[in-house]
Amino acid sequence: MRLTVKGIEEGKPIPAIFAFAIPDPEQHMRLSENRNPEVRWLDAPQGTQSFVMLVTDPDVPGVADDVNQEGKTLPADLPRVDFYHWVLVDIPADVNLIEEGELADGVVPKGKPPGQTAKGISGINGYTGFLAGDPDMAGVYGGYDGPCPPWNDEVIHRYTFALFALDIATLGLSGEFTGEQVREAMNGHVLAESSITATYTLNPDLR
Repeated sequence: MRLTVKGIEEGKPIPAIFAFAIPDPEQHMRLSENRNPEVRWLDAPQGTQSFVMLVTDPDVPGVADDVNQEGKTLPADLPRVDFYHWVLVDIPADVNLIEEGELADGVVPKGKPPGQTAKGISGINGYTGFLAGDPDMAGVYGGYDGPCPPWNDEVIHRYTFALFALDIATLGLSGEFTGEQVREAMNGHVLAESSITATYTLNPDLR
C-alpha cells in the first residue's frame, strides 16, 4: 500500500499551511491556516474493508509545567509521550483520497465536533486535553489540527501520518474516542500500513 501526503516529504519540515501555529518574532507564535493536507493512497490489499488515518507526534513532553514559559527550555532528555493530531476511522474501502482542506480549514477556537464526516468518523485529538485550561480555547477538538510544538523545546518534533487498511468495516467507536482507543480497537485487524514522518518546530534556534 502506497501513501502520499501532498506537500509533505519524509524527514522534511511540514509546510506552515498545515500547522496549527507558526513562529512569530514578537509573541513566539501565532495561529496558522491549519488545513489538513491532501492524502492519497493506492494498492490496498485484497480484503480491505475500511481504513484508519492517524497523525501522531511522539515527542510531546510528558510533563507540561515549563511548556512555552519565558526563560525556560524543555531539555531533550525529558520523558516524551504521544500526541494525536488526527484520528479518523471507518474510512470506506472505496475511498482513496482526502482533499486538502476538506476536513480542516483554519483553527476553530473551542474545537470542531468529532463524529461522522464525508470520509469516515473522526475522534478527538490531543488539543482537547492540552487546551483544557485555556478559557478562550478549551473545548472538544475533533478531526485534524496541525502541529504546534512548544516554542521553547530543544527537540524538533516528528509527525507520522499513518494509514492502516483493516479487515473490518467499522471499529464500532463513537463519541469522543481517542487515538489510543483506536489502536486498541484495530489490534489484530490490520492488513497493511503505510506512513510518512515529517518534522516541525517553533523554536527559532532550530529552524
